[in-house]
Formats: sequence, structure tokens, C-alpha cells
Amino acid sequence: MDLGLKDRVYVVTGATRGLGNAAARELVADGAKVVVTGRAGERVAEAAAELGPNAVGVAVDNADAGAPERLIAAAREHFGGFHGILVSVGGPPPGFVADNTDEQWREAFESVFLGAVRLARTAAAELAAGGVVGFVLSGSVHEPIPGLTVSNGLRPGLAGFAKSIADELGPRGIRVVGLLPARIDTDRVRELDALSADPVATRTANESRIPLRRYGRPEEFGRVAAFLLSPAASYLTGVMVPVDGGMRHGF
Repeated sequence: MDLGLKDRVYVVTGATRGLGNAAARELVADGAKVVVTGRAGERVAEAAAELGPNAVGVAVDNADAGAPERLIAAAREHFGGFHGILVSVGGPPPGFVADNTDEQWREAFESVFLGAVRLARTAAAELAAGGVVGFVLSGSVHEPIPGLTVSNGLRPGLAGFAKSIADELGPRGIRVVGLLPARIDTDRVRELDALSADPVATRTANESRIPLRRYGRPEEFGRVAAFLLSPAASYLTGVMVPVDGGMRHGF
């Protein structure tokens, strides 16, 4: 199936590793061009080099108020266009209600929530019909994840924002989509498992609650992201798509 991605240009934030990187890889593999971002300049350069000539890296923090303009300008300067953005950020610090400080909440809000709002708002103003704004969220949009109180507090609100702007941008032909990963085998998920007394037992217990009985592979997430961002998904907007092996049992 031709996704129609050839020569389309996307910004993918948080793309030096994990889910953002997986999405960028699949976009490039299907012919798209990507601007990849991250906070560490050296790692951004490495990620872009690994993706090849159809990728360029920009070191930027999602919480930086000037980030959206810089990234869209880079897309136009290097590749001559801008067709969509996938907003992905690193997970907020783990912890229960008594563990997380006010400063951790503020930093997470700036990066996970307000940074994503700025990126989406700026992208929406720059996109033409056929453009797309995507968000990497979490299964916690529907059900809180124990030990991730900050993430549980912010992700559902961002999903609500995404649904709101889907209504606003739809008449202009701009789509808005969200992805809800669960246990995808990334560094972040392995780090969370490692916080337990027995990481192997924790993973086994998590896998037992997934109908497919395994963690997802990053490329499996990346392929779903590439499809949702592509013209092949032209009649999908306002959707929150679980990429979780069936872990969410509700409709």
C-alpha cells in the first residue's frame, strides 16, 4: 500500500530515541523527509545521520517558546515544505503523589503540555489543507498507570486539547490524531520496569495482562504513526489510536 508519503515533510519532536525515533524511521523509510529534534545536540546530530539524507536534526527543547517557529523554518529551509508535525516528548519523572515536587510538575507542564500546545498551535497556523498534527500520548489517557502520577495528570488534558482542535481545524482540511502506546519495548519502558525490585518479574506480569502476551516493538508503533500522519489516513481525525497489543480492554 502506498501511503503517499514521498517527499512530504514532517517535524518529529523527541526523535533521538524511543517512540519519536521509531516514527521518524518509518516516515523516512516510506519516502518522507523529517526534521528530528531533541535537547542534546550531539545525539540529535547522530539520530539525523542514522536516518540519512532525508533527515535533518535541530537541537531544541519542546518547552522553549521559540521552538515551533525554528522547527517549521528548518523544514521549509532544508526540504522546501511543511506537511505535518508529530509531537513526542520524554516521559515526566515517575512517582506517586507524595514523591513529585512542585518544580517537577512545573517542568513537566512546560514540556509535556504547554510545549505541545505551542507546537500544535504554530503548526496549525502554517499548515495547508491535507496537513496533520499528531500527538504521542499514552494509554494513561484512559486509565492511570501506577507510579506515573505526573503523566497521569497531564496526558488526558492534552488528549482533550487534541480533540478540541480537531473540531477547529477540520473545516480547513487539517487533521489531528493521537497515539496511545502502552508497553512498547523502549529505553523508557525498560527504565520504568527497572524501578521495581524484580524487573524481569515485572515485565512478565505486564506481558500477562496484554492479550498478545508481549511488549510491542518500536517499529510496530512507528508504522502506525506513519500511517496516521500519511495521506492514506485522510479521513481520520480526532481519533486516539491505542498501540498496545490489546492491553486496554474497554471499547
